[in-house]
Amino acid sequence: MVSVTTIINSISYILIAFVGISLLVSSIMIGIITNISVLERTKEIGILRAIGASKGDVSRVFNAETIIEGLAAGLIGIGITQLLLFPINIFMENISNIHIKAHLNPWAALILVAFSVFLTFLAGLILTHNAASKDSVIALRSE
Repeated sequence: MVSVTTIINSISYILIAFVGISLLVSSIMIGIITNISVLERTKEIGILRAIGASKGDVSRVFNAETIIEGLAAGLIGIGITQLLLFPINIFMENISNIHIKAHLNPWAALILVAFSVFLTFLAGLILTHNAASKDSVIALRSE
């Protein structure tokens, strides 16, 4: 029994490492997407600043976008997990003849979505500050 526990713990640590790596990579990708969004919308930022939008207003626009991206990604991930639980449960029951059903705790799902929103917000925070700091005249001259 001790060896089975050791194997399960080892597999759990490996899976946690994969999750950590995927979170890091996804945070970098969100930062890249936000950077591309800022670069493509430089003229829009210039127009907003020229008509009187403060740096905080421009920053809030991009922060809202990253939060919405994180919320959508978290909800899609939870939805896919819920959809995959049914075939996985059936497959595991057929292979092992154990009638234990895997399920996702609603509180855990809520925490995962909140964590996704937080990570996307954090990944885009520096870039939104850079977008808000753009000079309106220079931003309008771009393109």
